[in-house]
Amino acid sequence: MSELAISGLGAGYPGREVLRGVDLRVPAGSLTAVLGASGGGKTTLLRAVAGFLQPTAGEIRVGSEVVASAQRSVAPERRRVTIVPQEAALFPHLTVAANIGYGLPGWRATTRRARRARVAELLEVVGLEGYDRHRPQQLSGGQQQRVALARALAPAPAAVLLDEPFSALDAGLRASVRDQVREILTGLGTTAILVTHDQDEALSMADQVAVLREGTVAQAGTPEQLYRAPVDLALAQFLGEAVLLPAEADGSTAGTVLGPVALTESARGTGVILLRPEQLSITPGGDKAMVTRASFHGHDAVLTLRAGAVELTARVLSPVEARAGDTVAVAVRGAGVFYPAESSAK
Repeated sequence: MSELAISGLGAGYPGREVLRGVDLRVPAGSLTAVLGASGGGKTTLLRAVAGFLQPTAGEIRVGSEVVASAQRSVAPERRRVTIVPQEAALFPHLTVAANIGYGLPGWRATTRRARRARVAELLEVVGLEGYDRHRPQQLSGGQQQRVALARALAPAPAAVLLDEPFSALDAGLRASVRDQVREILTGLGTTAILVTHDQDEALSMADQVAVLREGTVAQAGTPEQLYRAPVDLALAQFLGEAVLLPAEADGSTAGTVLGPVALTESARGTGVILLRPEQLSITPGGDKAMVTRASFHGHDAVLTLRAGAVELTARVLSPVEARAGDTVAVAVRGAGVFYPAESSAK
């Protein structure tokens, strides 16, 4: 296991700077998910770490070795970093075993016995024993993705990069495959970076989430830290549904249209409170808000509420006891994050 450390990284393309002073530490044996809007620098970061793009500033370390800086760049095949592409990109004319074996360093020179043993070990790791003689076209999308992961793991890399590896799968399959991949990486203690645009994927899979914005890391931390205490309102609205309440803070609480709301930190002045939809508790028959829309999702429902001039979103468990047109009481569970007016206006 090796730590992956990125310090002051700058990178881009002729006439266009993309990354500006990116700092990111991926502890050994952990998985960091990198989120960001299109054009925020996710792919450029991955290319720089993989060795396909040389930095213009800063450095990238794998363990104790500097593998990339503005002055030097270790060749991709020598930096012990492998990649699982967006689509499995398996060789259609090769068997599953041959595809995995292709990932071994000097695979043509590797003895047949050693290659066979390593492939068998990896097939067991990814749960595909007995599929060694299958061709890629005989596999499901999820199975192909696991073969691609096995190929990336074949040379026992210091770190694995996953480039939106589940985006081509349908929704039901995506959830199960990402759980399997996460279990495999955890079991092996592999250091990994997952680049994704799927927030649920990042929050559910990662030990750490880093959000890239305009070429820099806007915030990095545990999934719960980013979801519960985003550094600013823009990040709050990017990471999941946000309930924003105009508020007047007075110490540990703030006055809102819903009444007093507890704050995560003491504050004073005018601003906005961030809550998440699941923090709103609804009781039929009250007079705090009116339900304007109810969207049923099976295990839960999303209610759109209007309290005075403020529109709110509440996520409630089934069975849903309120419908459009009903008036309800609204209580807040837990505390909200307060952003002063000057910061919320940015």
